Order: sequence, then structure tokens, then C-alpha cells
Amino acid sequence: MPPTATHHVTVPASRRPPAPGGGPVPGRENRLFRALTRAAPALLGYVAVRLTGLLILAHWSHLKGQTLWPALATSWDSEWYLGIADHGYEHRLGTAMESNNLAFFPLYPMLVKAVAGVTPGSRASVALALAIGSSLVAAWGIFAVGERLHGWRTGTVAAVLWGAMPVAVVQWMGYTESLFTAFVAWALYAVLTGRWLWAGWLATLAGLTRPTGIAIAAAVTLAGLVALVRTRELRPLAGALIAPLGWCGYVTWVALRLGRWDGYFAVQERWKNAWDGGRLTLEELTKQLAYRPHPQLLMVVVSVVLLVSTGLYLLCLTDRQPLVLLVFTGVMLLIVLGSGGVYFPRARFLLPAFPLLLPVAAGVARARRPVALLVLGGAVLSSAWLGGHLLLVWQGPP
Repeated sequence: MPPTATHHVTVPASRRPPAPGGGPVPGRENRLFRALTRAAPALLGYVAVRLTGLLILAHWSHLKGQTLWPALATSWDSEWYLGIADHGYEHRLGTAMESNNLAFFPLYPMLVKAVAGVTPGSRASVALALAIGSSLVAAWGIFAVGERLHGWRTGTVAAVLWGAMPVAVVQWMGYTESLFTAFVAWALYAVLTGRWLWAGWLATLAGLTRPTGIAIAAAVTLAGLVALVRTRELRPLAGALIAPLGWCGYVTWVALRLGRWDGYFAVQERWKNAWDGGRLTLEELTKQLAYRPHPQLLMVVVSVVLLVSTGLYLLCLTDRQPLVLLVFTGVMLLIVLGSGGVYFPRARFLLPAFPLLLPVAAGVARARRPVALLVLGGAVLSSAWLGGHLLLVWQGPP
């Protein structure tokens, strides 16, 4: 009796029936679980770094007799975001920065208000929880980008290094840097993997989170237009058109609210954040590193971060990073270095520019274990100490 032929039919994923009960397709859940498992060492490393900083900060705060909670959840910009969640935005331009909260983008306070409305915690605790949760999503996205370009070890090291940046203490405060970086990281990953609609919508969300959302919008838009020319497909064009909607939408809304076309930029002038092409940056760099006999520690750190970031960008150009990464970090540097506004928060402004870390992460990943441990350990301890200095010694906002 001849053997019976067996025919195996492969059903495309898009045509497979849904799971019983209308739930998600098991294969999709398995892919997510495998991706999370693969990223777990990077996430655990990131959490270990931030917990180290938090423990040192808590001990330092105890020695000084200060309470840590207000510094993390209700101080400086955190207070502004909580005020927006509580009372909404101003209707008038005002005459000073203290009278206008329109400089702060809306997504984070909107999320705080929405989540606090359905949970028992205070808005301050919700804001802090959102920042911490977003930092984990950001670390995962940084790992994903690093792994995509340079391999698993580099992705893991990049996530750890991001948690050990000089002002990384802000990542676990009621600030928007973590949420913004999460959107940026996954938007960049979406471009690298050809998911153009995801890239566009994530860039839109980033544009509703921080003023520097224009950087990721520009990056996704330019990368999408280049891909359109190369492939003649419409998805890159769709992503390119969607990407700027968030940033442009908020700026337009502010203009309508204030009744003047340049409303948002007038607000920035009240906050003394006009763009001067880098004149003030050059003056401050020279003053802090050359002429001031006893410069403040934070100012020196900020100056070094700006110089090192510029050097790392040149290295990224040499390494021929993908266009979308180069445009994003390039626009970020252009905004931060060209600003005529306050100098001290500029290291914080560059926290989301994690592609600058990839050449360092790749080098550490290739190094021998003792060298890698020495570099990472030094970064972690210095970041923890600077975080304590920033919140407990420095008298201004981070």
C-alpha cells in the first residue's frame, strides 16, 4: 500500500483565525514574551543602576535631615505639570514666565490627570509612577535600537549607560524626559524595522510631550521621504506626514488660545528661551571651563556633557549611523547648543539623545570584562553621586 501524501498548508499570520474568545493570537503573545525575555538583562541592569542611585540619594537625604519625596515628585517642573493637571492652561500670555504654563507640553499632565482619576493615589504619586514606568519602556526601546544595530551586548550596555548618565536622577522624577525618551526610542526602532505608521504616531506622541519633539518629527519625516523615493511605497509617506502632527498641533493650539500666530514662541521668549545660534552657549562654555576661578560643579558637568555630546555626534557620523538617528540627535544638539536660554538644564535636555551613547556602548561591549565593569561601575557611582548633588546641594532645578 503506497504511503499517503501529507500536505502542509501554511496560513499567513494575517489570515489566521483569532484565538478562542476573541483574544489575541497566541503567536503575537509569544513574540512579545520572547522580546521581553531577550531584553530582561538590559532592563534588570537599568533598574539596578537606578536603584543604586535612589538608595544613595535616600541615605544622603537622611543624613541631611531632608525629605526625599518632594524632591522627586513635587519640585520645580513637577509642580508645573501637577498644576496643569489640576487647573489646566492659562488663557493669557502674561508678563513673566511665572504667570504662564503654556511652555509645558500637554501629554504628560493629561496622562497624570486621567490615570489619577481612576486610581486611588494622589496626582503626584501617579506622575512619579508614570515617569518610572516610562523609563522602563524607554530602556527597553534603547536596548532594541542598540541590538538592532550592533547586537545584544551593545543593546544591553546602552540601556545601562542611559541609566547612568550624569543627570539620570531625573528619569525617576515627575519630569517628562522618561516618557519622551520612550516614544523616541520606539519611534526610531519602528523606522529601523520599516513600521512607518508606528513611527509616525509615536513621533506625534513625542511631539505632544516635549518641545524637542520637533527633533524626532523631523527625523521620521526626512527618513520617510527618503524611503518613499527609494521604494515608491506609500507607508513611508504616511509616517512622514503623521510625525509632525503632535508638535505642530500643540503649537497651533497655543496660537489660537492666545490669539496670535506666534503665541508659543512668545511664551518661550517670556521664559528667556529664544534661539541665538549658540552665542550664549559658547560664552558659558568659555566662562565655566576657562575663566571662572571657582565654577559650580553642575555648570562644569553641563559644559563637559555638551562638549562630549558634540564629539560623540561626530563619532556617530563616522560610524555612519542610520539617517533617522543622525537627524534626531543632530536636531537635538542644534536646539540645545543654539539656545539662548538658561544653561544649567542642558545636560537634562540631552537625556533623550541616547543614540549618542551607541558608539560608547559598542566599545564597552567589545572590551574585556574587567575594563567593561570598571567603566560601567564608574559611570553608575558618578551618576548616583551627581544625582544627590543635584537634588540636595544644588539650589536650583535639575
